[in-house]
Amino acid sequence: MPEQRAGVVDPAAWTCPAPLRDQGVVVMGHGGGGSLSAELMEQVFTPAYGNATLAGLADSAVLELGGVRLAFSTDSYVVRPLFFPGGGLGDLAVNGTVNDLAMSGARPAYLSAAFVLEEGVELTVVERIARSMGAAAEAAGVTIATGDTKVVESGHGDGVYVTTAGVGLVPDEVDIRPQRARPGDAVIVSGPIGLHGVAIMSVREGLEFGVEVASDTAPLADLVAAMLAVTSDIHVLRDPTRGGLAASLNEIARASGTGVRLQERAIPVPDAVANACGFLGLDPLYVANEGRLVAFVPPSAADEVLAAMRNHPQGAGATRIGECVADHPGMVVAATGLGGTRVVDLPLGEQLPRIC
Repeated sequence: MPEQRAGVVDPAAWTCPAPLRDQGVVVMGHGGGGSLSAELMEQVFTPAYGNATLAGLADSAVLELGGVRLAFSTDSYVVRPLFFPGGGLGDLAVNGTVNDLAMSGARPAYLSAAFVLEEGVELTVVERIARSMGAAAEAAGVTIATGDTKVVESGHGDGVYVTTAGVGLVPDEVDIRPQRARPGDAVIVSGPIGLHGVAIMSVREGLEFGVEVASDTAPLADLVAAMLAVTSDIHVLRDPTRGGLAASLNEIARASGTGVRLQERAIPVPDAVANACGFLGLDPLYVANEGRLVAFVPPSAADEVLAAMRNHPQGAGATRIGECVADHPGMVVAATGLGGTRVVDLPLGEQLPRIC
């Protein structure tokens, strides 16, 4: 509160709480896929590991090894609760890493799986997760080839954490990375957004939205293969998980030094997601997805790629939602239904933490 002197407010005495990003400890927002996550990478991890491969900051690294191009990715899964409508920790851990590899244009091949189990967790829960991972791996056409298990004392975990890493082959002619976005590119999303985040929210908080909302978790490698069969010159692919579609588009805009202009009414938001977000004061563009991708495609191939996506089960709801532009580099804006324009900024953290 400002200091009062003889009934006069002195603005010079005003104080405000320190911004979240000025804290000297890790906060939940550091794991949310927004600006705090970006700062953690830029200020801690990138300087510590500093190399050209890491500097690309893509969903997976593309490596040359023995004359072969490999995509390599790793991710940890700490979702709460362990099971939710449409999926659970097991299939999420497989699909998430499969999709990270696919966003480089790779055909995923092998995964590793590392479990951290908390003392006291029921073995039936562990078995259920393992079986769902096996089924998801079979559906995605990958093999879980190696792994590890650790146990921590009761109270020092949250039931089960899983880390998966994966490798896949990248065709020689494919070069998919966020730096390749170009003005004129069509921006396409593969289907309705926000389902995963709302599904997690509904079971975690005990909320009901009139209809059950199921997570969209699914493997996307076959969809990417169908898109690449149309043209190998797809510029960018991203799966908009933490931070939602807004975070992914901002990351692409900043990496490529271009702008993105969206048509807000074109963005496919299911009624259940729109209603839930309206009730809770959330923006669907920031809600997590686990079975969607956003693509930047040259305008000459956009219609054909969109048609190929719509012919695939995982892309049946594919929609062109905007374009990449030379204006406002590094910024995402949306044309609203009222004729105005709003800035779609990078979120500070995640609206709902622990969604994957």
